[in-house]
Amino acid sequence: MKPVSAADLSIFLSIAQHLSLSRAAIDLGLSPSALSHALRTLETRLGVRLFNRTTRSVALTEAGERLYSRVRPAFRDIDDALEDLNNFRDKPSGNLRITAGRPAAQLVLLPMVSKFLQAYPDVRVDIVTDDALVDVVSAGFDAGVRFGERLEADMVSLAIGPYMRSVVVGSPEFLRQHPTPQKPQDLHGIPCIRHRFPSGSFYRWEFSQAGVELEIDVEGPLILSDVGLMVDPALQGVGLAYVFEGMVSEHLASGRLIQVLESWCPFYPGLHLYYPSRRQVPAALKAFIEFARDTRRHGS
Repeated sequence: MKPVSAADLSIFLSIAQHLSLSRAAIDLGLSPSALSHALRTLETRLGVRLFNRTTRSVALTEAGERLYSRVRPAFRDIDDALEDLNNFRDKPSGNLRITAGRPAAQLVLLPMVSKFLQAYPDVRVDIVTDDALVDVVSAGFDAGVRFGERLEADMVSLAIGPYMRSVVVGSPEFLRQHPTPQKPQDLHGIPCIRHRFPSGSFYRWEFSQAGVELEIDVEGPLILSDVGLMVDPALQGVGLAYVFEGMVSEHLASGRLIQVLESWCPFYPGLHLYYPSRRQVPAALKAFIEFARDTRRHGS
Protein backbone atom coordinates (compact mmCIF):
# COMPACT_ATOMS: atom_id res chain seq x y z
CA MET A 1 0.00 0.00 0.00
CA LYS A 2 1.24 3.49 -0.85
CA PRO A 3 2.75 5.19 2.23
CA VAL A 4 1.27 8.33 3.72
CA SER A 5 2.99 11.44 2.31
CA ALA A 6 3.52 14.95 3.57
CA ALA A 7 0.92 16.09 1.02
CA ASP A 8 -1.61 13.71 2.58
CA LEU A 9 -0.90 15.12 6.03
CA SER A 10 -1.19 18.69 4.70
CA ILE A 11 -4.71 17.85 3.55
CA PHE A 12 -5.50 16.41 6.97
CA LEU A 13 -4.13 19.50 8.74
CA SER A 14 -6.11 21.93 6.59
CA ILE A 15 -9.38 20.08 7.25
CA ALA A 16 -8.57 19.88 10.97
CA GLN A 17 -7.88 23.62 11.16
CA HIS A 18 -10.99 24.68 9.24
CA LEU A 19 -13.29 21.83 10.35
CA SER A 20 -14.91 22.34 6.97
CA LEU A 21 -14.28 20.45 3.75
CA SER A 22 -15.38 23.40 1.61
CA ARG A 23 -13.10 25.93 3.35
CA ALA A 24 -10.19 23.48 3.33
CA ALA A 25 -10.76 22.88 -0.38
CA ILE A 26 -10.53 26.63 -1.05
CA ASP A 27 -7.40 26.83 1.11
CA LEU A 28 -5.73 24.01 -0.82
CA GLY A 29 -7.00 24.95 -4.26
CA LEU A 30 -8.88 21.67 -4.69
CA SER A 31 -12.47 20.85 -5.51
CA PRO A 32 -14.57 19.60 -2.56
CA SER A 33 -15.03 16.24 -4.27
CA ALA A 34 -11.28 15.82 -4.83
CA LEU A 35 -10.58 16.75 -1.21
CA SER A 36 -13.22 14.33 0.07
CA HIS A 37 -11.71 11.54 -2.04
CA ALA A 38 -8.22 12.35 -0.75
CA LEU A 39 -9.45 12.21 2.84
CA ARG A 40 -11.17 8.85 2.33
CA THR A 41 -7.98 7.51 0.75
CA LEU A 42 -5.90 8.72 3.71
CA GLU A 43 -8.26 7.15 6.26
CA THR A 44 -8.16 3.88 4.31
CA ARG A 45 -4.36 3.85 4.33
CA LEU A 46 -4.23 4.58 8.05
CA GLY A 47 -7.02 2.17 8.87
CA VAL A 48 -8.77 4.64 11.20
CA ARG A 49 -11.43 7.32 10.85
CA LEU A 50 -9.96 10.79 11.42
CA PHE A 51 -13.15 12.84 11.19
CA ASN A 52 -16.82 12.37 11.95
CA ARG A 53 -18.62 13.92 8.99
CA THR A 54 -22.23 14.86 8.39
CA THR A 55 -23.79 17.06 5.73
CA ARG A 56 -23.48 20.02 8.11
CA SER A 57 -20.43 19.44 10.29
CA VAL A 58 -16.92 18.04 10.46
CA ALA A 59 -15.31 17.05 13.77
CA LEU A 60 -12.08 15.30 14.70
CA THR A 61 -12.36 11.82 16.12
CA GLU A 62 -10.21 10.82 19.08
CA ALA A 63 -7.69 9.32 16.64
CA GLY A 64 -7.81 12.51 14.56
CA GLU A 65 -7.17 14.69 17.60
CA ARG A 66 -4.21 12.52 18.55
CA LEU A 67 -2.73 12.75 15.05
CA TYR A 68 -3.32 16.51 14.87
CA SER A 69 -1.59 17.13 18.22
CA ARG A 70 1.49 15.24 17.00
CA VAL A 71 1.67 16.38 13.39
CA ARG A 72 0.89 20.08 13.72
CA PRO A 73 4.04 21.00 15.74
CA ALA A 74 6.19 19.11 13.24
CA PHE A 75 4.68 20.98 10.29
CA ARG A 76 5.09 24.24 12.17
CA ASP A 77 8.80 23.50 12.49
CA ILE A 78 8.93 22.84 8.73
CA ASP A 79 7.09 26.11 8.05
CA ASP A 80 9.58 27.96 10.25
CA ALA A 81 12.53 26.33 8.45
CA LEU A 82 11.16 27.37 5.07
CA GLU A 83 10.39 30.80 6.43
CA ASP A 84 14.07 31.21 7.31
CA LEU A 85 14.80 31.26 3.57
CA ASN A 86 13.00 34.59 3.37
CA ASN A 87 16.00 36.12 5.09
CA PHE A 88 17.94 35.57 1.85
CA ARG A 89 15.42 37.44 -0.31
CA ASP A 90 15.55 41.13 -1.17
CA LYS A 91 11.86 41.41 -0.29
CA PRO A 92 9.62 39.09 1.75
CA SER A 93 7.31 36.73 -0.11
CA GLY A 94 4.74 34.09 0.77
CA ASN A 95 1.26 33.99 2.22
CA LEU A 96 -0.15 36.10 5.06
CA ARG A 97 -3.47 34.93 6.53
CA ILE A 98 -5.38 37.43 8.69
CA THR A 99 -8.73 37.07 10.45
CA ALA A 100 -10.83 40.17 11.14
CA GLY A 101 -14.38 41.25 11.76
CA ARG A 102 -16.01 42.70 8.68
CA PRO A 103 -16.14 46.31 9.95
CA ALA A 104 -12.48 46.08 11.00
CA ALA A 105 -11.52 44.80 7.56
CA GLN A 106 -13.58 47.42 5.78
CA LEU A 107 -12.62 50.48 7.83
CA VAL A 108 -8.93 49.88 8.64
CA LEU A 109 -7.40 46.64 7.40
CA LEU A 110 -8.23 46.66 3.68
CA PRO A 111 -7.01 50.23 3.03
CA MET A 112 -3.74 49.36 4.78
CA VAL A 113 -3.31 46.01 3.01
CA SER A 114 -3.91 47.62 -0.39
CA LYS A 115 -0.97 49.98 0.17
CA PHE A 116 1.13 47.18 1.67
CA LEU A 117 0.72 45.00 -1.44
CA GLN A 118 1.98 47.83 -3.61
CA ALA A 119 5.17 47.89 -1.54
CA TYR A 120 5.47 44.09 -1.27
CA PRO A 121 4.16 42.56 -4.53
CA ASP A 122 5.56 39.10 -3.71
CA VAL A 123 3.30 38.69 -0.66
CA ARG A 124 -0.20 37.26 -0.97
CA VAL A 125 -2.65 38.34 1.74
CA ASP A 126 -5.67 36.19 2.59
CA ILE A 127 -8.22 38.04 4.75
CA VAL A 128 -11.04 36.00 6.30
CA THR A 129 -13.86 38.03 7.84
CA ASP A 130 -15.51 36.52 10.89
CA ASP A 131 -17.18 38.45 13.70
CA ALA A 132 -16.64 35.54 16.10
CA LEU A 133 -13.51 35.54 18.26
CA VAL A 134 -11.03 33.30 16.46
CA ASP A 135 -8.07 31.40 17.91
CA VAL A 136 -5.48 32.41 15.32
CA VAL A 137 -3.14 29.54 16.20
CA SER A 138 -5.58 26.64 16.01
CA ALA A 139 -7.34 28.15 12.97
CA GLY A 140 -4.09 28.50 11.05
CA PHE A 141 -3.91 32.32 10.84
CA ASP A 142 -0.76 34.39 11.07
CA ALA A 143 -2.52 37.30 12.72
CA GLY A 144 -5.86 38.86 13.51
CA VAL A 145 -7.41 42.31 13.86
CA ARG A 146 -9.72 43.05 16.80
CA PHE A 147 -10.34 45.68 19.45
CA GLY A 148 -7.61 45.70 22.09
CA GLU A 149 -9.77 44.77 25.07
CA ARG A 150 -10.79 41.49 23.42
CA LEU A 151 -7.30 40.02 22.99
CA GLU A 152 -5.81 36.99 24.72
CA ALA A 153 -2.95 37.55 27.15
CA ASP A 154 -0.46 35.46 25.10
CA MET A 155 -0.82 37.68 22.04
CA VAL A 156 1.47 40.47 20.90
CA SER A 157 -0.65 43.51 20.08
CA LEU A 158 -0.06 46.56 17.90
CA ALA A 159 -2.50 49.46 17.50
CA ILE A 160 -3.12 49.99 13.79
CA GLY A 161 -6.07 52.36 13.75
CA PRO A 162 -7.12 55.68 15.27
CA TYR A 163 -9.50 56.10 18.18
CA MET A 164 -13.02 55.15 17.11
CA ARG A 165 -16.57 55.40 18.32
CA SER A 166 -19.94 53.90 17.60
CA VAL A 167 -22.87 56.20 16.95
CA VAL A 168 -26.66 55.95 17.06
CA VAL A 169 -28.23 57.12 13.82
CA GLY A 170 -31.65 57.33 12.23
CA SER A 171 -33.17 58.79 9.08
CA PRO A 172 -34.87 62.21 9.21
CA GLU A 173 -38.20 60.59 8.36
CA PHE A 174 -37.82 58.03 11.17
CA LEU A 175 -37.05 60.78 13.69
CA ARG A 176 -40.10 62.74 12.57
CA GLN A 177 -42.26 59.71 13.37
CA HIS A 178 -40.60 58.73 16.67
CA PRO A 179 -39.37 60.68 19.70
CA THR A 180 -35.70 61.61 19.67
CA PRO A 181 -33.96 59.88 22.61
CA GLN A 182 -32.27 62.26 25.03
CA LYS A 183 -30.67 59.55 27.17
CA PRO A 184 -29.92 55.85 26.52
CA GLN A 185 -32.89 54.68 28.60
CA ASP A 186 -35.19 56.46 26.12
CA LEU A 187 -34.33 53.79 23.55
CA HIS A 188 -36.83 51.47 25.22
CA GLY A 189 -39.95 51.60 23.09
CA ILE A 190 -38.16 53.04 20.01
CA PRO A 191 -37.63 50.59 17.09
CA CYS A 192 -33.96 49.69 16.78
CA ILE A 193 -31.96 47.45 14.46
CA ARG A 194 -30.47 44.68 16.59
CA HIS A 195 -27.18 42.84 16.17
CA ARG A 196 -26.90 39.13 16.94
CA PHE A 197 -23.44 37.64 17.59
CA PRO A 198 -22.39 34.31 16.00
CA SER A 199 -22.91 32.77 19.47
CA GLY A 200 -26.60 33.67 19.26
CA SER A 201 -26.56 36.37 21.93
CA PHE A 202 -27.64 39.94 21.23
CA TYR A 203 -25.33 42.93 21.42
CA ARG A 204 -26.31 45.38 24.17
CA TRP A 205 -25.68 48.96 23.05
CA GLU A 206 -22.88 50.51 25.13
CA PHE A 207 -22.86 54.12 26.33
CA SER A 208 -20.68 56.23 28.59
CA GLN A 209 -20.87 59.77 29.97
CA ALA A 210 -19.08 61.43 32.90
CA GLY A 211 -18.03 58.09 34.36
CA VAL A 212 -21.49 56.55 34.00
CA GLU A 213 -21.54 53.44 31.82
CA LEU A 214 -24.72 51.84 30.53
CA GLU A 215 -25.66 48.84 28.42
CA ILE A 216 -29.09 48.91 26.78
CA ASP A 217 -30.83 45.81 25.44
CA VAL A 218 -32.79 47.42 22.61
CA GLU A 219 -35.82 46.04 20.77
CA GLY A 220 -36.84 46.32 17.16
CA PRO A 221 -38.30 44.70 14.05
CA LEU A 222 -35.01 43.74 12.38
CA ILE A 223 -32.18 41.50 13.58
CA LEU A 224 -28.90 41.25 11.64
CA SER A 225 -25.72 39.25 12.20
CA ASP A 226 -23.61 41.68 10.15
CA VAL A 227 -23.13 45.24 11.38
CA GLY A 228 -22.29 46.31 7.85
CA LEU A 229 -25.84 45.53 6.74
CA MET A 230 -27.43 47.93 9.21
CA VAL A 231 -26.79 51.15 7.32
CA ASP A 232 -29.27 50.65 4.47
CA PRO A 233 -32.24 49.74 6.74
CA ALA A 234 -31.45 52.80 8.85
CA LEU A 235 -31.50 54.95 5.72
CA GLN A 236 -34.87 53.43 4.82
CA GLY A 237 -36.32 54.29 8.23
CA VAL A 238 -36.60 50.78 9.66
CA GLY A 239 -35.13 51.86 13.00
CA LEU A 240 -32.21 53.41 14.80
CA ALA A 241 -28.84 51.75 14.16
CA TYR A 242 -25.74 51.55 16.36
CA VAL A 243 -22.76 51.41 14.00
CA PHE A 244 -19.16 52.56 13.66
CA GLU A 245 -19.02 56.26 12.82
CA GLY A 246 -16.78 55.61 9.83
CA MET A 247 -19.52 53.53 8.22
CA VAL A 248 -21.98 56.45 8.13
CA SER A 249 -19.81 59.59 8.00
CA GLU A 250 -20.86 60.45 4.44
CA HIS A 251 -24.55 59.95 5.25
CA LEU A 252 -24.21 62.16 8.34
CA ALA A 253 -22.51 64.87 6.31
CA SER A 254 -25.25 64.76 3.66
CA GLY A 255 -28.07 64.74 6.20
CA ARG A 256 -29.43 61.39 5.04
CA LEU A 257 -28.81 60.14 8.60
CA ILE A 258 -28.95 62.08 11.86
CA GLN A 259 -26.93 61.22 14.96
CA VAL A 260 -28.63 61.05 18.36
CA LEU A 261 -27.25 60.54 21.88
CA GLU A 262 -23.95 62.02 20.68
CA SER A 263 -22.75 62.97 24.18
CA TRP A 264 -23.23 59.34 25.26
CA CYS A 265 -20.97 57.97 22.49
CA PRO A 266 -17.35 58.65 23.50
CA PHE A 267 -14.25 57.67 21.58
CA TYR A 268 -12.39 54.48 22.56
CA PRO A 269 -9.10 52.82 21.57
CA GLY A 270 -9.22 51.52 18.03
CA LEU A 271 -8.26 48.31 16.31
CA HIS A 272 -5.19 46.19 17.04
CA LEU A 273 -3.20 43.74 14.98
CA TYR A 274 -2.39 40.72 17.13
CA TYR A 275 -0.29 37.61 16.62
CA PRO A 276 1.12 34.75 18.74
CA SER A 277 4.07 35.55 20.96
CA ARG A 278 5.34 31.99 21.15
CA ARG A 279 6.54 31.34 17.62
CA GLN A 280 8.84 32.81 15.00
CA VAL A 281 7.28 35.73 13.16
CA PRO A 282 7.10 34.97 9.40
CA ALA A 283 8.88 37.46 7.16
CA ALA A 284 5.65 38.53 5.43
CA LEU A 285 4.02 39.22 8.80
CA LYS A 286 7.13 40.98 10.07
CA ALA A 287 7.05 43.26 7.02
CA PHE A 288 3.35 43.97 7.55
CA ILE A 289 3.92 44.77 11.23
CA GLU A 290 6.61 47.30 10.34
CA PHE A 291 4.43 48.72 7.56
CA ALA A 292 1.46 49.08 9.94
CA ARG A 293 3.65 50.67 12.61
CA ASP A 294 5.10 53.15 10.11
CA THR A 295 1.65 53.95 8.70
CA ARG A 296 0.31 54.55 12.20
CA ARG A 297 3.31 56.71 13.11
CA HIS A 298 2.95 58.96 10.08
CA GLY A 299 -0.83 58.92 9.98
CA SER A 300 -0.96 57.92 6.33
